[in-house]
Amino acid sequence: MNSKQAIPLRRDIPAAGAGAGSLWASDAIAEMIRALDIPYVLLNPGSSFRGLHDSLVNHLGNIDPQMLVVLHEEHAVAIAHGYAKVAGKPLAAIVHSNVGLMHASMAIFNAWVDRVPVLVLGATGPVDAAKRRPWIDWMHTAQDQGALVRDFSKWTRSRLPSPRRTRRCCGPSRSR
Repeated sequence: MNSKQAIPLRRDIPAAGAGAGSLWASDAIAEMIRALDIPYVLLNPGSSFRGLHDSLVNHLGNIDPQMLVVLHEEHAVAIAHGYAKVAGKPLAAIVHSNVGLMHASMAIFNAWVDRVPVLVLGATGPVDAAKRRPWIDWMHTAQDQGALVRDFSKWTRSRLPSPRRTRRCCGPSRSR
């Protein structure tokens, strides 16, 4: 190949697993992101949202939305903020529990001040202390992570709002 030829894009196609045909909660969240017509999901891969990461890759094939890997949660939200300003529609940013949300909080504040829609999703460890693994789950679990950004965000619940409310906020008919 000479330097003027385009390098073909490599796309890994996931194979169906043993549980093909079953639907996980993370699959439903991934499908909602797709239904909102969000083309990209920005994230720094991690264990606190491994189920959603898996669903984006294996359930949706990493297409619509496609994952964009970033080095920091604040970058994820800032890129989503800039994209929404230019394209007029939001992107999603997925942040790690606790520390990831703390890092992203300034970018979330900036998008809020600018009145720009950004869908920020987070995760936590097992809320039931009896189900937590030693050390790691204790660091990645909080009773009220939303408290970190509640004063400058629309929803901070542990459950997503109804699909209708989510579409009203993030869907094609939203207004700024």
